[in-house]
Amino acid sequence: MRTPKLLATTLAVALFGAASFGAQAQDPGFYAGAGAGQALVDERAYDDEDTAFSVFGGYQFHRNFALEAGYTDFGQLSPGAAGADLELSSAYLTAVGILPFTENFSGYVKGGIQRWELDTAIPGLTGTGKDDGSDPVYGVGVQYRFNDLLSLRGEVTRTEVEDIDVDAAQVQVRFDF
Repeated sequence: MRTPKLLATTLAVALFGAASFGAQAQDPGFYAGAGAGQALVDERAYDDEDTAFSVFGGYQFHRNFALEAGYTDFGQLSPGAAGADLELSSAYLTAVGILPFTENFSGYVKGGIQRWELDTAIPGLTGTGKDDGSDPVYGVGVQYRFNDLLSLRGEVTRTEVEDIDVDAAQVQVRFDF
């Protein structure tokens, strides 16, 4: 998959961009938001995409650090051959590292743990046959603040589900309190 290259490129652009722009500190506080985008999987018998939806909330402790919790519905992912469709959802808790580029534009990386749930077990996985579990989740994104209350985010995350990686690319709206 091309997502690791995209993650590395985005992070490199963020680090080099930060060196050339000033930044104004963002006030600490609570935030919440929602997003929509595309979930995609290209592992084993599964090669599909569907619409993904998410809701999230968090607390920004400092201009460079926040904790965020959220829920993502990845939709229904179908196998390329015969087999059961998977309906996947995930609740997560992540640490968010924020790098301001300008007064209104910033990049961020996030990583943490998530609790996923499938409507049915993944066929073909040796031994487990589980339909829920805990695995890592991580991602990168950019954010543009229109004002003190409203921001627009673009985010790519990778959710690990047993031995299958599910990616989600979303546009999100964030509201600060």
